Amino acid sequence: MVVLDTDHVTLLERSEQGPGARLLARTKVLPKEEVAATIVSYEEQLRGWLTYLAKAKTVKDQVEAYGRVRRMLVHYCAMTVLPFDELAAVEFQRLKGHKLRVGTMDLKIAAIALANRATVLTRNVGDFTKVPGLRIEDWTRE
Repeated sequence: MVVLDTDHVTLLERSEQGPGARLLARTKVLPKEEVAATIVSYEEQLRGWLTYLAKAKTVKDQVEAYGRVRRMLVHYCAMTVLPFDELAAVEFQRLKGHKLRVGTMDLKIAAIALANRATVLTRNVGDFTKVPGLRIEDWTRE
């Protein structure tokens, strides 16, 4: 199983060309249930769009913002979304004990991947390589 980091989820949403198209081509050959996102990525993106919505000054801007929130929701509903469950929480606490210099959200994504014995697909190789035992790949490169 591969777990998409938030940056890879965003690229799939805009997969017309470039890195997103390469990522889409590689993920399409896998069984659908083998490609997953995490509830943490959903949270990160939702927070971003809700902030955008809160700053919308006109009704036109609000319509656009709600449209983006809806597209994100539809995108996530079409894929497997792994939870931050008890196994991931235990893994997260173990990783926190290592005092890694990795952001909390990335550490949660890593914990979910480790709990599910999955590989994280990310362009954020610098942070994720700090997590012991985590398999990572970047499928956006040629």
